[in-house]
Amino acid sequence: MEYKRFGDTLVVRMDPGEEILEQVKAVAQGEHVALASIQALGAVKEFTAGVFDLEKKQFLPRDYTGTFEIVSLTGTIDSMGGGFYCHLHMSAADKTGQVFGGHLNRAVVSATCEMVITCIPGRVDRRRDEAIGLNLLQF
Repeated sequence: MEYKRFGDTLVVRMDPGEEILEQVKAVAQGEHVALASIQALGAVKEFTAGVFDLEKKQFLPRDYTGTFEIVSLTGTIDSMGGGFYCHLHMSAADKTGQVFGGHLNRAVVSATCEMVITCIPGRVDRRRDEAIGLNLLQF
């Protein structure tokens, strides 16, 4: 991975074999990013994403392996309990154009991932909401 900072914006290039969430954490901690929005594109060879089941109050992850083009990767960097927290969603298309995605748990880059992290001045923490079962933003 390599990146360059331009004021409040970080432009990141991730390389084959790197795991996206691990790299986001490394950049955020290295650059002291407390709050930011993320957008990215690229290609992955495997990823785990899922949807949240409101009744069970848990994510239902699915694993995908193959050749995938990232159609959309978006989310936030913030904090929970004062520590790093990242919330990403990703959609990726296979070679037939079929798209899969959801809440991103893991993604391994196959060719590259080009990401823009836009830092936001301030800090927003999260707290677990037991009634919903999610870590919600707290203002």
